[in-house]
Amino acid sequence: MRKVFIYILCLVLLCFLLPILFTKRDEIKEVISSKEEIEENIEIYDYGKYNKIKLLHSSTGKIEEIDLDTYLLGVVSSEMPANFEEEALKAQSVVARTYTIYKIMNGSKHENADICDDSKCCQAWITKEDRLNKWNEDERESNWAKIEKAVNDTKGKIITYEGKPINAFFHSNSGGSTDTATAVWGGTNYPYLQAVETSGEDAYSQYSSELSISKDDFVSKIKEYHSDFKIDFNKKNQIEILEYTEGGRIENIKIGNLNLSGVEIRNIFGLKSAKFEVNIEDNNIKFNVKGYGHGVGMSQTGADSLAKQGNNYEEIIKHYYTGVEIVNM
Repeated sequence: MRKVFIYILCLVLLCFLLPILFTKRDEIKEVISSKEEIEENIEIYDYGKYNKIKLLHSSTGKIEEIDLDTYLLGVVSSEMPANFEEEALKAQSVVARTYTIYKIMNGSKHENADICDDSKCCQAWITKEDRLNKWNEDERESNWAKIEKAVNDTKGKIITYEGKPINAFFHSNSGGSTDTATAVWGGTNYPYLQAVETSGEDAYSQYSSELSISKDDFVSKIKEYHSDFKIDFNKKNQIEILEYTEGGRIENIKIGNLNLSGVEIRNIFGLKSAKFEVNIEDNNIKFNVKGYGHGVGMSQTGADSLAKQGNNYEEIIKHYYTGVEIVNM
């Protein structure tokens, strides 16, 4: 009797469990199938010898080997605000990738490293952990997803001129117009880096800034670089702009007994741009500055403005770099 009872109990349990097991089996198969489908849709791009780059951390001097597109996540998230338009972030991704490849192909300035994480030398870069910590908690996930999408959607894309990667300079705000590399730095002329205008940059905080400095400090600052500097503020025309670049920056300015470039004045006084006006006001010298950065190549706020106007990333890039093509490596 006991054996019969156990037999019946086993049959009941089996009838109860079998439907559950078959359901779970189907769910597991769906998960596996979904995972395989996702993996198939992830594009693994082969950059050949550029698959991994050697990144110099300027603060520690250590060199880290890192995947190219993983490196770009740190560059884009450091160089451009995540609240910029998606197409602007895509443009930044392609520009940063091109800049990196160009630096490697044309010889790194860093021993045993391809590029560094100092924006004053190469490109800014930040770890994912540090980037997330700098964002508010409620925006971390969405911001990082936006950066990842920009890099992944442009995977493999670089900018070329006559079949070669360009020196893809970029800056924060052009003050309404970019400039040629020659006008800003002299030396090599890059045919793809021409002066172009962008509307809408005045809507950003980077568009304008001011600096007011006493006459005494003004003289002292210049004398740090030019010990023979003399100026008589009692005379007229002691500060006079002699020549502008095509993009509206100061190319040549007379100050007292010196003729200086706008770039040098920018460096001496820490101005945000070489596009400025300068006036004597009582006992002070006042600079009214437009733009932020050197003004060559892509303006980041300009890219965002163009994206807001409906331009895609390719149109943005071709606006700032003349006669270029966007190709797969």
